[in-house]
Amino acid sequence: MNEETRVAAADWEAVARDLDQEGWAVLKGLVPPEVCARFAALYREDRPFRNHVHMARHGFGQGEYRYFAYPLPDIVQALRSALYPRLAPIANRWYARMDMPTRFPDDHAEFLQRCHAAGQRRPTPLLLEYGPGDYNCLHQDLYGEHVFPLQAAVLLSRPGQDFTGGEFVLTEQRPRMQSRPAVVPLEQGDAVILAVNQRPQRGARGDYRVTMRHGVSKLHSGKRHTLGIIFHDAA
Repeated sequence: MNEETRVAAADWEAVARDLDQEGWAVLKGLVPPEVCARFAALYREDRPFRNHVHMARHGFGQGEYRYFAYPLPDIVQALRSALYPRLAPIANRWYARMDMPTRFPDDHAEFLQRCHAAGQRRPTPLLLEYGPGDYNCLHQDLYGEHVFPLQAAVLLSRPGQDFTGGEFVLTEQRPRMQSRPAVVPLEQGDAVILAVNQRPQRGARGDYRVTMRHGVSKLHSGKRHTLGIIFHDAA
């Protein structure tokens, strides 16, 4: 089963419902264990990457990550291309509900042309590595003027075996309310689809905007690797 088939097999009605209600949804077993292990091992190679970031140097947390260079590895490219057209209708519906004028094309390559024309030409898919004591502060992956409002993160490691701690955490900030946290339960190969910045929330007087942030809690032991798939490129 290839990446397109696995993406197509997901219950996309349930995904859309979860995204509308919570701002995140889980695709169970999107990446097979053997592929997860291969990508985790890829972190030690230099060839696939364009940049290496140590979070502590920038106040992002502790841990590190590496951005892939173009051309992307085949599986990363396949997941990016397969997920985008299923998320674009949700993104357009969200923007309409939030009275935002931008609309997203059905094809990811067409959206990337929009990014590149605006100077956003650097690929944003990335591989993250955490060790004991590492964490990722709450943040948003924006990168430029053109932002696709949904992204994906695939857990490549085995909770409780490869690492302990290191939960994937989200917060939502509703107007005039305190932030609400959520811990997303993930197993190896699961992907969480999440809001990058804002999403609509139905209220008594219609839709309003909820601001989302995400991060990773402190790792207690072992190594944790994650594949991040962001659909807009960076300036």
